[in-house]
Amino acid sequence: MSATITAPAGGPASGATTEHTPVQNVTFWRLLRSEWIKLWTLRSTWWTLGSTVVIMAGFALMMAVVVQFLNDQMSDVETAPEDQAAMDGLLGAPTVIAGGYEFAALVVAVLGAMVITGEYSTGMIRSTFAAAPGRLGAFAAKAAVLAVVTAVLTTVSLLLGWLVSYPLLNANDMTLDWSNGDDLRKLYGVIIYTVLVALFALGIGTLVRHTAGAIFTVVAVFMVVPFIFSIVVAFASSLDWVLDVNKFLPSVAGSAITPSGAQVPEVLDPWVGIGVLAAYTAVIVVTGALRLKLDDA
Repeated sequence: MSATITAPAGGPASGATTEHTPVQNVTFWRLLRSEWIKLWTLRSTWWTLGSTVVIMAGFALMMAVVVQFLNDQMSDVETAPEDQAAMDGLLGAPTVIAGGYEFAALVVAVLGAMVITGEYSTGMIRSTFAAAPGRLGAFAAKAAVLAVVTAVLTTVSLLLGWLVSYPLLNANDMTLDWSNGDDLRKLYGVIIYTVLVALFALGIGTLVRHTAGAIFTVVAVFMVVPFIFSIVVAFASSLDWVLDVNKFLPSVAGSAITPSGAQVPEVLDPWVGIGVLAAYTAVIVVTGALRLKLDDA
């Protein structure tokens, strides 16, 4: 008697079939797409970016109101031409439009730190490195996405600041001169400055690997230390070494290219200053990348 083998429905008689999931190579473009998705799925991203826009636009409107108030006060008294010129230099259109950029840069720095420290706190960094064992590709993708988002965000914030302040500036003959290269340099200098601060924070976050510690470090570097030195400079401006150290601080050097640069004593040349900040940022980012590559996650 011979046995008859009946094939199972939907398959051959040889047994169960196995399905193979196609495996795609991990390319830099796919790493960029992954980091883009991760960034926009975080609730903190929306809060951070929204706060940046509000700060920039709010400061622009507030400073435009200050300009209106000062002009109203000065119209009641006779003002010397040099005094009017000094006020225009301190509160020109670029200064009004970008008035809140330093606070906005710190808010963006929080995002820059959390881009990497958030993954360490949740343990997701292990999944990221499992998908990209080389690690540096994933880190470069994080930096690229952060830089692009920060640049676009700052540009939008500046445009909104210009829109909300335009009516008051126009009423006081202080509109932005789009043909003035110096005025435009101050505005796109703000974009460069903010991007570098965000990348600096990313590098600090990679080194520290703790959100609170990274944010504290960035705030200390860009706000606390410059504030302390501003006090020292005020009382010891005759000491050359104090002025030299002050103008090479990351925040002071970088701000040389922004509207507030002209208001800082002994400031560097705008492009030299932003170059100094870029050098600080490069050192921090490269050092963070080395730790990322060599140390365990």
